Amino acid sequence: MNIKLYLGLDVHKNSIVVASALADGTEPQSYGKWGGSNLSVERGLLKVRKKFGVDKSEISIVYEAGPSGFVLARRMLQLGYHCIIVGPSEVPSKAGDRVKTDKRDARKLARLHRAGELTAIHIPEARDEAVRDLCRARTDAMQALTRSKQQLGMFMLRNGYRYDGKTNWTQAHMNYLRRTRMQHPAQQLVLEEYVLEVDSGIERVNRIEKQMIELLPNWEREAYVRALMSFKGFKEVAAMTIISELGDISRFKHPRQLMGYLGMVPEESSSGEKRRQGGITKTGNGHARWMMIECASHYNHAPRVSPQLSARQAGQSREVRCIAWRAQNRLNYRFRRLAARQLHRNKIVVAIARELCGFLWELHLQVSDELVHKARAKQVG
Repeated sequence: MNIKLYLGLDVHKNSIVVASALADGTEPQSYGKWGGSNLSVERGLLKVRKKFGVDKSEISIVYEAGPSGFVLARRMLQLGYHCIIVGPSEVPSKAGDRVKTDKRDARKLARLHRAGELTAIHIPEARDEAVRDLCRARTDAMQALTRSKQQLGMFMLRNGYRYDGKTNWTQAHMNYLRRTRMQHPAQQLVLEEYVLEVDSGIERVNRIEKQMIELLPNWEREAYVRALMSFKGFKEVAAMTIISELGDISRFKHPRQLMGYLGMVPEESSSGEKRRQGGITKTGNGHARWMMIECASHYNHAPRVSPQLSARQAGQSREVRCIAWRAQNRLNYRFRRLAARQLHRNKIVVAIARELCGFLWELHLQVSDELVHKARAKQVG
């Protein structure tokens, strides 16, 4: 690319502060302030092109990721501009710099972008982001439901009521709660409200999961979701969550990059002959990391293709099923070996999740190759 102008944007809800840096190495300068809408940015970019006498292909834009999402970046890419987004934690800062303003931030972004010292984050496609939002809404609904159940359970325990059944929150447990009569009318009203909140939370979760399953056949990444469902521990919700969060996995050239993106590699502070490692970095996509760890806990059980798993593997290629079976054997073996060393279970599950990333990366390559072969065969036919 023949970039002649670098723009740093400090994006806020209702305003965007702009700084420019020419490719000749001169000091970055504050340009001005735009409105927070996409239309204001489009008009501002036209004025920038007119002032500096550059074309779209000669401008490169950068701004920090924030609550405004990826809408602005996707619009600029659609218009033909080169635009990247960087994580706030990836922008280097001086230890002694105590002055922070919007203009300084914009100039720093423009200067660092021109120097090539900024690492861009992945900008998801609009369709992937929509599915991701639906998956995250399901997680929010589950968290709200869990909180409602905890509040109801603590209320019952506080008033001396203990359920003697085997499992809580089954239909039998809910019937027990509906039959319970409190001593005071005010407490009875509280019980009814809590039960209604739990019922409403269950309906909300079921509604969202139904929408996810209905949306899957119309999603471009359905093949990857179906293939991931052939793995132990992955059903529709877990597979859709992982794929929607990661998007195009082919951008990771090696499984270690995927592990690092999910923050599952250990921290390290080594110097000379001393090597010190700590816990995992927990950087990158926390939602995908949480789901991978949840699914990795299933590999504690012996390798087995259950009737449910066999049904999910129906229609998958022999290669995909072989990868899933190798993952079961390898990860269960690792789980047992680490458990024999009496490591904490949480550490074991995280280690299994980290290795599961390698199988996920291999699975994505296999499915991508199969899709390419199917497309070529369709063209020939």
